[in-house]
Amino acid sequence: MDAELDNSSVDNVTRTEDRIVSKWRDVSANEKHQLREQIDELVRPFGLQTRLVVLERANSVALLFLCLTLSALMSLRHQWCSGQLRNILQSLFTFLAAANRTVRIKRLTWLRTDYERSLKFFSSSEQG
Repeated sequence: MDAELDNSSVDNVTRTEDRIVSKWRDVSANEKHQLREQIDELVRPFGLQTRLVVLERANSVALLFLCLTLSALMSLRHQWCSGQLRNILQSLFTFLAAANRTVRIKRLTWLRTDYERSLKFFSSSEQG
């Protein structure tokens, strides 16, 4: 999944993406990080069986989610379709960037082929 930031919501997109990814790495690498509780609260709507495991910077912010069950995958897809996922990520990005105003996401892309590959994984694991 890729999140392209809205350049009208930040002073410098590249610098903001770097800040978001850097802070994410700091927090995710340390279970006892002082910001861990706040981050956990922001991502709680993903549920217990979905984890945001990687934030990387490419031409946008690349996100990798780990869904442990088919229902977790379906829930994440529902959040994406309804716009709730965008809202959650905007709150997370704003927090990680320590921004004074909301870091808006211009485009949140989840390729259908990636989603279908995940569905196929769960259906093959249920059969096998």
